[in-house]
Amino acid sequence: MPSTLLSLFSQVSDPRRGQGKMYPLAPILLFTVLAMLAGAQSYRQVHGFIRTHLNRLNGGFGVSLRRAPAYSSLRFILHGLDADEMERVFREHAAGLAEAPVEGTSLPPAVAIDGKTLRGSFDAFHDRKAAHVLSAFAADGQIILGHLAIAEKSNEIPAAQAMIAALGLTGRLFTLDAMHCQKNIRDCP
Repeated sequence: MPSTLLSLFSQVSDPRRGQGKMYPLAPILLFTVLAMLAGAQSYRQVHGFIRTHLNRLNGGFGVSLRRAPAYSSLRFILHGLDADEMERVFREHAAGLAEAPVEGTSLPPAVAIDGKTLRGSFDAFHDRKAAHVLSAFAADGQIILGHLAIAEKSNEIPAAQAMIAALGLTGRLFTLDAMHCQKNIRDCP
């Protein structure tokens, strides 16, 4: 059975100093994710979501926050987090969900890997090209298993090989673009 997101968030190291911590990190991270899934796009909207649904969130997840953190507190907490550690937690959670069996099919589970250029991510002033990200999507569980930023002087081919190796999935059918029709991608661990 996959670990709950709350239990995985409790493993994230808290960058805040010990004194003055009013809010535990794990519930704040979980409630922020839920707010974003509900459409929140700013710290103020995340704060509004938590404030509006605080009693329901506390009861549903066994947490006892007295009040919602201010949007400035949310910003401070989230900006201090290690992005690589958060990526690890999300990948661990996604891997647990991807291992759950899908009823009614005898086909091997499929994973689609595709790269996308993020619109609006270029910076003409600093002469930076648009960011390019490779994502792995488990079609049976309809969940993103992971994503990987592609280096500026690289392409999807080595990034896809690294992603397949990092995910450690076996017995899967991988679907990729035609550019990946190479022998060495077949031999990926």
